[in-house]
Amino acid sequence: MSFRREKFVPRGGPDGGNGGWGGSVYLVAAPNLNTLVSFRYHPEFKAARGGNGEGQNRTGKSGKDVEVLVPAGTVATTVDEHTGERRQIADLIYDGDRVLIAKGGRGGRGNAVFVSSINQAPRRSDPGEPGETVPLHLHLKLLADVGLIGFPNAGKSTLISVISAAKPKIADYPFTTLVPNLGVVDLRDDRSFVVADVPGLIEGAHLGAGLGQRFLGHVERSAVLIHLVDVSSTTGRDPIEDFEIIRRELALYEPDAGADLGRAPIADRIQIVAPSKIDSLDEPERLEKLVAHVKAQGLPCIPISAVTREGVSTLLEAVWPHVAASKATAAAARLAAQQAALANPELDPRSHAAGLAAAERRAARE
Repeated sequence: MSFRREKFVPRGGPDGGNGGWGGSVYLVAAPNLNTLVSFRYHPEFKAARGGNGEGQNRTGKSGKDVEVLVPAGTVATTVDEHTGERRQIADLIYDGDRVLIAKGGRGGRGNAVFVSSINQAPRRSDPGEPGETVPLHLHLKLLADVGLIGFPNAGKSTLISVISAAKPKIADYPFTTLVPNLGVVDLRDDRSFVVADVPGLIEGAHLGAGLGQRFLGHVERSAVLIHLVDVSSTTGRDPIEDFEIIRRELALYEPDAGADLGRAPIADRIQIVAPSKIDSLDEPERLEKLVAHVKAQGLPCIPISAVTREGVSTLLEAVWPHVAASKATAAAARLAAQQAALANPELDPRSHAAGLAAAERRAARE
């Protein structure tokens, strides 16, 4: 609240300015990040408060926004304070995605705002409003075009080390891979795609057995699944039984909130079965029975050996058409979502992420 006080101006009148808005907090997908480990040591982010209004109708300076950098593929959820249910508020799929998470508070109003014909010297000013405080749960889902699935020691790590520059740990005991590995596969004619080596699945993975439930979410965004089945007799297991167990786990897995990106359920994704370790095959009938069983279900089957690289090129070429089609669909969905957002300028920025995801889902289904 301020009044003009100047020489030769006996009735200067009110000149109290408004306060500045508080800064907002945004999540931004950064291309140079690939983990969320930094949030373990820096879990709280706070934008600057707005400046106070001053006399001479000077509005306070708005607080500076804060951009929290996260890897592409990060899903942000929060607990609804009314229902207690967890809901998704952001899904940053692409590099550069920017989503408003916590909106800054409105600045207060100075007494100059309240001037009227019947109140020309108001002695009133309104305080500002506090900004939003939002507790978040961040979950990273790898963005891979192709996911490698199968029982432990099926040859997934060996295959990704052969087809890309990734160097995962490789050993002859189960659960060698404890974290997902990403690799970039380069094909002729400047073609490339990203492949993820998901830690070995076992029976009951959809309920959390082994490492399954923790990492099954990483293949939710994969367009193609390469199902590796060990056909050598060293495991002592039946290849057909292994194949059916993994298929059943995929069918029983229930994605968490916000996993719907317009793609089919994991069990209905494009699957290419790759009987592995054929260089160690000592019982040919194991491979023959598996191939016949897989083809009877209408799935392509390409036997490979990552050690001798037999069948590996054929497998990658079979994967590429599906990856290319998925990329084209995603690009079209992204464009449609952006056009929908631009066509509605009154859209609340905080709902932009939800609108973008919904538009992408519709475009992908169409």
